[in-house]
Amino acid sequence: MSLNISSSTLQSWRERPPSSYSIKVKILSKFQNSTLSSDGKYQSRLFSPGGYNWRMIIYPNGNDNDNGKGFLSMYVEIDNISLMSAQTDEVYADIRFSVFNKNENKYFTIQDVESKAFNTLRTRWGFPKVLALDTFSDRKRGYLFDGDICEFGVDIIVTPPPTKWEIVSFGEKLLFPKFSWTVENFSKIKENPHESKSFSMGGRKWLLKLYPKGYFTPGDKWVSIFLYSDVGEILKEDEKVYVKSDLKVEDPRGSNHLTRNISWWFKQTGSGYGYDQLVSLANLRKIYLDNEDTLKVEIEFKVVTTTKYSSSPVTIRS
Repeated sequence: MSLNISSSTLQSWRERPPSSYSIKVKILSKFQNSTLSSDGKYQSRLFSPGGYNWRMIIYPNGNDNDNGKGFLSMYVEIDNISLMSAQTDEVYADIRFSVFNKNENKYFTIQDVESKAFNTLRTRWGFPKVLALDTFSDRKRGYLFDGDICEFGVDIIVTPPPTKWEIVSFGEKLLFPKFSWTVENFSKIKENPHESKSFSMGGRKWLLKLYPKGYFTPGDKWVSIFLYSDVGEILKEDEKVYVKSDLKVEDPRGSNHLTRNISWWFKQTGSGYGYDQLVSLANLRKIYLDNEDTLKVEIEFKVVTTTKYSSSPVTIRS
């Protein structure tokens, strides 16, 4: 098999006959003359690859209106009625045209490397220059055989729309992006962790957990804070939520606030992300507790992703 790639067009030889439709013409000259009364074209009957109705269209003298003068021109056209009844905006298909060559005992094929989109405004696609008529009509070249017979064909492989999909949005505007938590009587807290109330953000339930004695670090020298998805927030199988936020421990006496960034995919119910060694207990008492033993924590959300899932075919638009 020989290959010749020019731009996005692929030409090749193959033994396999066309899979979608074939037209064998006996007496090419009369076939060519018959198209003079039909805008130079011959249209096949309808055939139905991929669940849609199509026609193959041949211009045996070339399609002058598509710069195909002096060439054999071949097209396919999707039937508008079947397209509209399918309730889809577009149909994508891989199209390959073929012409049989008796000398090679193979089919000359031509195709574009890209799938083609068909819709109600663009129902036809093909090649105005499949073969030069001088080559096609020369019996020595093998495209005319057994007197004056030739054969055309097409493969149409329709690409189905996705049946499983997800749309992840990072741009949903958060109307109230901040949650503030006032922790009173910090020095008297016995539980580890100490939890905030549950709050909503980005259509999800969250809470903060403060570890006055640290999360992993032994010796009670560090204070830890984590953001958790609430246990009542049920994630679907394989679902995940991305959060980008700024976690701040306020300095009650000035502007030396402690700020840390959270950037994390939450992948299961009750999962959390935060800082084990957020601040040493000594510095927290010195800088971040006010005179009434109160700690103020704020988290500002920048992004909370929303994801839509479906198991039915759709057209995904940007």
